[in-house]
Amino acid sequence: MRRWSLAVLVMVVIFVFSSRASAELPSFGLWDYLVKKGGHAVGYGLLALAYWRGLDLEPRKKWLAWGLAVGYAITDEVHQAFVPGRHPSLQDVLIFDNVGAVVGLILWERIVQTLRRLL
Repeated sequence: MRRWSLAVLVMVVIFVFSSRASAELPSFGLWDYLVKKGGHAVGYGLLALAYWRGLDLEPRKKWLAWGLAVGYAITDEVHQAFVPGRHPSLQDVLIFDNVGAVVGLILWERIVQTLRRLL
């Protein structure tokens, strides 16, 4: 269970952020779209990594971690349908959450490979 604790923590953080009504969300002015969509990508990149950690970082299970992250993204968008002023977005899942998960997994692999070569 301990190796899954990070995944649970990231899921809770995502759930808390998506439970906020749109009127409660901060505005970042001209940067609003970039900050919020970037948050999606970073959050789901971290979630995919946390899932992969839960799966013992086994290379053959990397894509299972990606699938779990995208699955959670779908449930999160459904959840937003019940939050005042929020709405589900297939675009968020297919572009920002999906790409964030893939990029997070690939970057982590590259970082680890680079560190192994250097050490």
